[in-house]
Amino acid sequence: MKKVLLRFAVENHRSIPERQEISFVASRLRDQDDSLIPCDAVKSCAVVPVAMIYGANASGKTNMINAMETMRWLVLWSHIIGSRSGKVPRQAFALDTDYSKKPSIFEIDFVLEGVSYYYGFEAMDRSFTSEWLYERPRNHSKKLFERYEQQFDFGRSFKGQKHSIAELARPNSLFLSVAAQNNHGLLTRIHEYFENLVFTGTHLKPPGEMPKLSKMRNAEVDHRVIDFLNSIDTGVCGYRRNPTLDSDTEHVLRESIPEESTTLVVTSEFEKGNRRQVEELELAHRGKDDKEVYFTLDLESSGTRRMLTILCDVFKAIDKGAPMFVDELELSLHTIASQAVLQLFSSRELNRNGAQLLATTHNTNLIKSDLLRRDQIWFAEKNKHGCTDIYPLTDFQSRKDDNIELGYRQGRYGAVPNDDPVASLLALISK
Repeated sequence: MKKVLLRFAVENHRSIPERQEISFVASRLRDQDDSLIPCDAVKSCAVVPVAMIYGANASGKTNMINAMETMRWLVLWSHIIGSRSGKVPRQAFALDTDYSKKPSIFEIDFVLEGVSYYYGFEAMDRSFTSEWLYERPRNHSKKLFERYEQQFDFGRSFKGQKHSIAELARPNSLFLSVAAQNNHGLLTRIHEYFENLVFTGTHLKPPGEMPKLSKMRNAEVDHRVIDFLNSIDTGVCGYRRNPTLDSDTEHVLRESIPEESTTLVVTSEFEKGNRRQVEELELAHRGKDDKEVYFTLDLESSGTRRMLTILCDVFKAIDKGAPMFVDELELSLHTIASQAVLQLFSSRELNRNGAQLLATTHNTNLIKSDLLRRDQIWFAEKNKHGCTDIYPLTDFQSRKDDNIELGYRQGRYGAVPNDDPVASLLALISK
């Protein structure tokens, strides 16, 4: 079942003081359209499978990804925020003190089970001041619920428990979060939509999650990940799990495996008192006489470990038909691997469930690869006041045969440090 992301917007979050939006809704371009995902829930609508955000370092690209992850975190976990007066973990724009008195606003339009929904909320430091959910059948809005502080207004079509759940919703918890914990039918499914969003290269963790030990149990690495790694000449041709580690090795493993590799450590319980057995993943390489030789992850390059992590997430998103968010794609995948991932998401044959990808990157080779339509390219630019602006290439007059990469490098679309950053850096060093 497709879990289509149409658009999301944020206001007053980190370097984003004013409303910024990313849209996956396809523009009316003459660019190739064989990769577009049909969206019957919205009249005359198709969505792009991939969107890429370009921009200089510290331009705020990451903050757009973080905004979506923050929204997800609050939906999934706000119901367990400490006491009734516990703090809501929002991050208002810090370069103007006036914004500390303004709410942070998160909005999303998405399609679930063939129905379009519009959901959002406003957050202050210790409470959610408003929250809303609308159903949008064929471009008509139908209210399901609205919340203003602790006052709730329910639409006539909103079925199931509502008033009793509203009484359980504290000022610092979202109604959606509380309703899902109380098994409300529709809101549990919407809660699961957020749960299925896939994030890679980001840092928000569920409350109480151990950062150095994966929660995966008795899991297998997807064979497609190994096939992918083999196809791009990493040397990896298989894997196995070492099921026997003594306590000393277990201690070293817990303490030494880098965070980006933690999803590759498999834990399982054995009836040996209360001791947890840790199984270490080993990757196979083809050696002399075509014999497989296995290496532990600490002997693999950091690039291979990162690729293994992100590719596991890629195929999870593809299988679920879920949106995936990646910060700094080039840190995990080199250009050829990145192009292959974009082709995977853009293939209607391989991406049958309509998964989508939003990633930040500096890799301009992807712009000139003919893998991206003009409405799939976005830019982030920060002004002299430290405010991030997010805008699409389609805001500019361009043709599909334009050299977009050259135009970006020349600053035609903004979002670059200056016309000649190398010369500027050398001038500073020479002083």
